[in-house]
Amino acid sequence: MSRSFWQYRGKGPDRSCDVAVVGAGITGCSTAYWLSRMSPERKIGLIDAYAVGAGASGRNAGFLLQGASSDYLKDRAAYGAEGARRLWRFTRASRDLLFEELDGSAFDLESSGSFVVAGTEQEDRRLRECVPVMRANGAPATYFRAEETNKRLSSVGFGGSLYVPSGGMLNPLALVRYLAAASRAETIEHAPARSVEMRSNGVEIETDRCVIRADRVVLAVNAWLPQLFPSLERYVRPVRAQMLSTGPAGRRWLDVPIYSHEGYFYARQSLGGAVLAGGARHLHAEAETGFGGGVTDAVQRDIEEYLRTHFPAAAGLEVDRRWSGLMGFSPDRLPVIGSVPGVPGSLWAAGFSGHGVAYGFAFGQLLAHLVLERIPSTYELFTADRFESPTRTWPAPSSTRTAAAPLRSNRT
Repeated sequence: MSRSFWQYRGKGPDRSCDVAVVGAGITGCSTAYWLSRMSPERKIGLIDAYAVGAGASGRNAGFLLQGASSDYLKDRAAYGAEGARRLWRFTRASRDLLFEELDGSAFDLESSGSFVVAGTEQEDRRLRECVPVMRANGAPATYFRAEETNKRLSSVGFGGSLYVPSGGMLNPLALVRYLAAASRAETIEHAPARSVEMRSNGVEIETDRCVIRADRVVLAVNAWLPQLFPSLERYVRPVRAQMLSTGPAGRRWLDVPIYSHEGYFYARQSLGGAVLAGGARHLHAEAETGFGGGVTDAVQRDIEEYLRTHFPAAAGLEVDRRWSGLMGFSPDRLPVIGSVPGVPGSLWAAGFSGHGVAYGFAFGQLLAHLVLERIPSTYELFTADRFESPTRTWPAPSSTRTAAAPLRSNRT
């Protein structure tokens, strides 16, 4: 939609800061937090189109997992032995930093451990094979047979599982709000960024509320990046995730996060006993790709069937909320860092591929170092330079991974 002369400059006065962080999700708020720690004299602006944590960072299950995918062997196959080891260490460091740096009671941080649970015999075998490889690389894990798994999780019908003691859970919205407050950044909400351009006096960010000028900018808008810079669409595409929650159960029988069926289904209970579950996008891959919002009956039915199939203790609990969130996926499912086109010294980060909570806190630390012109060795894991071909294509939405995640609704 075009804007008139009166709309162009917005309603508020121009603002200025040293570093403007666009996107107040976990990556943006973590970046603002670490910048305030490393360089407290800098004035930081934190800008969001809606509100702090309004996007996917406040809409996920709050799983604190390690690694880039559902299990370590899949990471090794995708990124090589050294890549998998470094990614595990990065996400483990991010987890540890949350416990060391912050007051976890403010966002329900729990060192619960986590379960990756098999939905098929093939997945079961691979999880069993993960254990010695993980332990050899400093990633402790324990395999549980199907009977032990279902007893521990008060579930039925699952295969074996991989228990990772360093897994955890948290309230993701409370975490993001905590980081925003702790950063002491000037927060500008309900200010969609319309353009980011280099001017003679610095970077100018035009929003619906005001114009913001900064020396440097960090774009942490994830899936929305191509809407600001269409030339970057080859690095990130939007994928919708859907979830539901029930009313509180009489007891908390699921006090660990469960990641099952190749990661395409997941569940947990909140501290108050509500059951949270999500997934099923692999069964509706084309419909769940794009900028569409809201929830769909088909996906929600499949999530409900997942609960009915595997969790008898959830029987009779009424669904009291349904929602969706827009994730940003990169071609290789790893986050990407690049330079903002035409804006020297500024950065963008996107493509967290459904694992933003695992990466977020340490990723903000990495981005803060880069803003301050320090280059940590972990940067090479995520640099956009790894995509050298301008014709790199996306995997098909209905990738071969769906064959190992067969649970689907019988309804049409």
